[in-house]
Amino acid sequence: MSRQMSMVSEPSYEWGGPWTEKKLDAFSKYVSAYLTIMAKQPHWKTIYFDGFAGCGNRKEHCNSPLYQQLFLTSEDEGVYKGAAERVLTLPNNLTFDYHYFVDLKTEHLEKLKEKLLSLQKTKKTPFQYRDGDANKWLIELSKALKAKKSLAALVLLDPFGMQINWDSIASFKNTRSDVWILIPTGVIVNRLLDKECKLKSLNKLQSFFGLNEDEIKSYFYRVKTYQTLFGETEIVRKISNPIENIAVLYAERLKTVWNYVTEKPLRLENSRGVPIFHFVFASNNQNAVKIAKQIIKTI
Repeated sequence: MSRQMSMVSEPSYEWGGPWTEKKLDAFSKYVSAYLTIMAKQPHWKTIYFDGFAGCGNRKEHCNSPLYQQLFLTSEDEGVYKGAAERVLTLPNNLTFDYHYFVDLKTEHLEKLKEKLLSLQKTKKTPFQYRDGDANKWLIELSKALKAKKSLAALVLLDPFGMQINWDSIASFKNTRSDVWILIPTGVIVNRLLDKECKLKSLNKLQSFFGLNEDEIKSYFYRVKTYQTLFGETEIVRKISNPIENIAVLYAERLKTVWNYVTEKPLRLENSRGVPIFHFVFASNNQNAVKIAKQIIKTI
């Protein structure tokens, strides 16, 4: 694996700490509100779709270079277990009609299935486990939502890298779907937007944003003209505060798919106060975004 590809898929920051709990708290609070509302609308059949479910126990990922770089404390492990158990153990018998758990590796899903076995017994329909690329299953889900108008999906996408292709996101246009997406703004994307504007990972950036080279460069770089003894010369400069602008741009892109988006997503920082992710929400329901915004303010 080349150094460039490694940087795209497995960031080298020393993670762990409050940001993990903030992300899960925000999501759990929204799920509870979402299901409370949907319970009053029985004509909708609800789907929970976790595109990066893992195995339910981060310690069992210890052979992955990515997880070795997390440096989680035992306390962090307690909250950094993924969303599955929180979604399946909500109070007041709140539950989805269908649950889909996706992961790239079959062995991860086998471990997750074993871990969730006791919770499966409390649900009416069998949990669905799908291995392979999340992009493939996202497109399949969007097709199902378009084919059967009585389906409503809540989608969680929280990869550590840039595995989500824009085409997969765009496929959800005109569907009854709510989505929370973890954007690796500071930990990966900003690093790929190098200061010299060379964009060695251009294909990855284009796939992630759904934009061409000129569009990406026009957003993150400015050309300044300077007068020298030998005439004018142009210098390309990266914009100031690029991390926040990455989040803004992605939110703008989401608005081409969903009607409402949290313009100010949840900012997640490492122990040094540096933003590493932004957790953004999108929906075609205005009230849903209002709820998400309120939750973000309280986290």
